[in-house]
Amino acid sequence: MKKQRRDWMPWTFLILAVLPFFPFNSYQIDVMANAALYALLALGLNVIVGFAGLLHLGYAAFFAIGAYACAFLNLNLGYPFWICLPVSAAVAGAAAVLLGLPVIRVRGDYLAIVTLGFGEIVRIVVTNLEPWTGGPNGLMGIGHPMIGRFNFGVDSRPYYWLLTALLALTAWICSRLRRSRIGLAWAAMKEDELAAGCLGMDTTRLKLMALGVGGAVAGMAGSVFAAKQGTVTPDSFDFIVSVMILSMVILGGLGSVRGAIVGAVILSITPELLREFAVYRMLIFGLLMIVLMRVRPQGLFGASSLKRVLHAR
Repeated sequence: MKKQRRDWMPWTFLILAVLPFFPFNSYQIDVMANAALYALLALGLNVIVGFAGLLHLGYAAFFAIGAYACAFLNLNLGYPFWICLPVSAAVAGAAAVLLGLPVIRVRGDYLAIVTLGFGEIVRIVVTNLEPWTGGPNGLMGIGHPMIGRFNFGVDSRPYYWLLTALLALTAWICSRLRRSRIGLAWAAMKEDELAAGCLGMDTTRLKLMALGVGGAVAGMAGSVFAAKQGTVTPDSFDFIVSVMILSMVILGGLGSVRGAIVGAVILSITPELLREFAVYRMLIFGLLMIVLMRVRPQGLFGASSLKRVLHAR
């Protein structure tokens, strides 16, 4: 049973890797690349919300920090993308840990309010620090990734393959984390934090670890976003982005790795499929979401629990 549950991953990513060889146009490839980007973000937030049970409403802040870190390193220090990628992930992960230090004892709705405020603070800061961030106009002219003499340029295909590779790596790490001792401790803390603390678990350390991992994944996604777009602006990281990513995680099922990916793909592609309905497409999209959540409120792949994680081992 354990082997069967893991078999989905290699076959899924193999299929995803060969999709650009089919006769899709540039717009469709770009939509798939954006879906992979959101799936990467959903996996990072799933660690925080799904694994550790920390309700976070400011996740777009770490996405922004990674994007602006990549832009700053490239434009001001001349670093190539392949150096900016891990550095941006580290900077965003460190920012997530620093956020967690003063608010780590806040729980539930209060934690959600604090993280929402942090997300808005980051957006306002990057909007007003014009000498460093370009202000409302953002930063432009960010260099695209290069492999040897091959420049990714504006073609969405190489970005799609890069994001698919990062998505596969992140999904594998998240699956391993979920079945590790840390993952079991996160599951126990999510079920009952007080009981987990009484068993000797350092819940403060566990929360900071979840925030750090989730923030690092968002920073990695932000650096790819900056390199792909060639520009970053504050309006790309507003509150709606955080809500959208959280919706992807909830739709797929809290704590489920493949659920986060499927939820991100559905919420990214469905509005594009309904584009021909013009002004009614978001109404239809909202109705479909309501029906789905009424039929399956626990998400497409169910909710994570300590019992389920133990059984997965």
